[in-house]
Amino acid sequence: MDNIIIKNNPDQVDVIELRNVSQYYKNSSKPVIDNLSLLIEDEPNHGQFISILGPSGCGKSTLLRYICGLQHPSSGEVLMNEKPLAPSDRAGMVFQQYNSLPWLTVYENIEFGLKLKGEPQKNRKEKVMAMIQLMGLEGHENKYARYPVLSGGQLQRVAIARSLVANPRILMMDEPFGALDISTRSAMQDLLLSLWETLHPTIVLITHDIAEAVYVSDYVYVMSTNPGKIVEQYKIDLGPRRKETKRSLKFNEFVYKIEDKMEELKLIAKNKNS
Repeated sequence: MDNIIIKNNPDQVDVIELRNVSQYYKNSSKPVIDNLSLLIEDEPNHGQFISILGPSGCGKSTLLRYICGLQHPSSGEVLMNEKPLAPSDRAGMVFQQYNSLPWLTVYENIEFGLKLKGEPQKNRKEKVMAMIQLMGLEGHENKYARYPVLSGGQLQRVAIARSLVANPRILMMDEPFGALDISTRSAMQDLLLSLWETLHPTIVLITHDIAEAVYVSDYVYVMSTNPGKIVEQYKIDLGPRRKETKRSLKFNEFVYKIEDKMEELKLIAKNKNS
């Protein structure tokens, strides 16, 4: 499966579309990403939550950089809301490394993108305080956004809040919970699901954790490497996610199925290189 262009509902807006994108770098005749297409629709009052899995070097993070406007493909198109990506459309990205501005407070960090957009102060305050409450950061707004003043989980909450307050419709996340302990990571997954159920954004998550991808996603996409392509799509029809979801037979069937696919891709890559 080299391309994922499935229009499930003609009435839905195509929030993000990668159309036949390829990526070449200097001194290499082989593409890192080859003729990849992906369509993400916006379901009314639902949004869309997708995760992308794949081996290191397959181009997962590059796809996010395309969508955020941080990198342009060598060929192909990137569209947002069915139009070529414009600077004003750029989505925020949350990284594994804490990317808050440590010389600013929690409030100032979350406000930062709104100030750049020229929002009036009154509007900024209303939006920032609402996001602080939604993210469970009340009482921390005047603290500096740095470790150890804030915990790792709190710093990621700040990063997510800053991205969502500036563009509440789209959120890109590149291994955002990779540096967190298991308990905090689980809590952040539930927080992310709560935000999704409240704000209905489109979320694209890069992760190496198969169980995490299955737990939070509508769809999971698997990429191969050399060159990077989407080779499989899984519709994760588990219904509302709760703690007990992770203990269900259907949840584990999805995890095992995707694990088998990942192992198959490792074997194919090994045979290619031998």
